[in-house]
Amino acid sequence: MSASPSRPRVLVVSNRLPFSVQRTDKGVELVRSAGGLVSALSGYLERRKTEQPDVEFVWAGWSGADLSAEETEQLRDAAREQHGAYPLSLDSADMDSFYHGFCNGTLWPLFHYFPSYATFEERDWETYRRVNQRFCDELAALVRPGDEIWIHDYQLLLLPGLLRKLLPDASIGFFLHIPFPSFEVFRQLPTRWRGELLQGVLGADLMGFHTHDYAQHFLHSVFRTLGYEHYLGRINFDGALRRVETFPIGIDYARFSQAAASVEVVETRARMAAGLAHRKLIFSVDRLDYSKGILHRLRGFEAFLNEWPEYVGKVTFVLLVVPSREQVARYQRMKQELDERVGEINGSFGTVAWVAIVYQ
Repeated sequence: MSASPSRPRVLVVSNRLPFSVQRTDKGVELVRSAGGLVSALSGYLERRKTEQPDVEFVWAGWSGADLSAEETEQLRDAAREQHGAYPLSLDSADMDSFYHGFCNGTLWPLFHYFPSYATFEERDWETYRRVNQRFCDELAALVRPGDEIWIHDYQLLLLPGLLRKLLPDASIGFFLHIPFPSFEVFRQLPTRWRGELLQGVLGADLMGFHTHDYAQHFLHSVFRTLGYEHYLGRINFDGALRRVETFPIGIDYARFSQAAASVEVVETRARMAAGLAHRKLIFSVDRLDYSKGILHRLRGFEAFLNEWPEYVGKVTFVLLVVPSREQVARYQRMKQELDERVGEINGSFGTVAWVAIVYQ
């Protein structure tokens, strides 16, 4: 990254970069991602850039694409110019196994209190360790003295500790974008894995969680697994003081508020209202995931129509579901069940002039 050595930098590190890569006739094209982490951080970072124009922000992560040497150079130039980003060179086969294995086969269900969905495979754990080490190796060439390193989410729990061993004086922060479960759930991980994950996170100077409960669950797990006590969220670990704090995160309110008042949205809303013919509209949008309660929502809507039949034909449920982790068997089964459930409800209540659920 070309920049003045004296200019302070913040390195934002996540599993994926804030864009996806598409091949075109002109080369590679970058399309902004719509993931939760990107949505949460983009507005915040834009504000930070405005408030601190003297600070350089560099977002490092995997591009998600397998590219030729020429395409890789194009990507790095475009990523730097358009997003201030630095794509890391990672093996796509390893990343696929890492993402669909330990990340989303073990950590995601366990941390969201679905332990019966979690798998505990040694090969997945080894891939997770290997990819975190690869992130560390790649970042070693990018980090320079004085950088602040801000690591994000459950895919990189080991990375703060790995970087700390390599760069003992570095300023490192970590934020978890999902729940941290109670120790009764976390302890279902093998003891060795638990210890390494917690020591990895404790490599950061500052660890952030969404809520007070999540922070307390983490501190309790540290004590029960590693034996380190805390005082008001401060832990003396490895000869240094580590801080655990709560940082609630939300949406960019101004952006959504302005969008709702835009001419395009107002016109679309008016067209929809005219087409509904005074029907009530329920709208939900979610990523396809068992933690979102989509099937429960459908069952609730079905129960409502059964209990209040006078509303049949007067209310429509618009259900927008964004595909997710389509290679994971659990998600494939959920999509099948969702498709079938929508068909059953529409078949039971629908008429020639009205359907209960508009499903996209």
